[in-house]
Amino acid sequence: MSVNLQKGQKISLDKEAGGTLTKITMGLGWDAVKSKGLFGFGGKTETIDLDASCVMFDDANKPVDIVWFRQLKSRDGSIVHTGDNRTGAGDGDDEQIIVDLANVPANVKSLVFTVNSFTGQSFAQVQNAFCRIVNTSNNKEVAKYDLSVQGAHTAQIMAKLYRHNGEWKMHAIGENGNGRTFDDLMSQIIPHL
Repeated sequence: MSVNLQKGQKISLDKEAGGTLTKITMGLGWDAVKSKGLFGFGGKTETIDLDASCVMFDDANKPVDIVWFRQLKSRDGSIVHTGDNRTGAGDGDDEQIIVDLANVPANVKSLVFTVNSFTGQSFAQVQNAFCRIVNTSNNKEVAKYDLSVQGAHTAQIMAKLYRHNGEWKMHAIGENGNGRTFDDLMSQIIPHL
């Protein structure tokens, strides 16, 4: 059964999955808010390009590598982004980042996932936004976090996966920010490490 995460909540991924997780998928999904036309007719949907990113940090809280739409694979191959969705069209995950937890290098202590509005629209123009962690071996959802917090922000630090006593845990951060890419959020990420 999937956990609906609240801002600030921490969970053990292995415990929630009912066993050791070796590979997970972080899915990001969203829809653009439809505008209403005259008398409720002729509305349109504006294209919104949200981007999922994963920043890998070492135990000194220094970035080791970054996976995002301009680098779809970590240098060590343990993390893969499936590609950039520029519209949010379709159901389910619009972007996915697949993490082979068993092969994340030992010097990497945490993985921080961010979402940014590359086209600059605020989250007030986005609906049905979520991120979720799926056990890739059986395609079962382990945890889900609602990102549809209406507001003027254009980015969010979604969550952090981190090693603790030999297992991976997840912290739903949910901190709003502004910026077109993960790089604009780096100063906000550091305090969460």
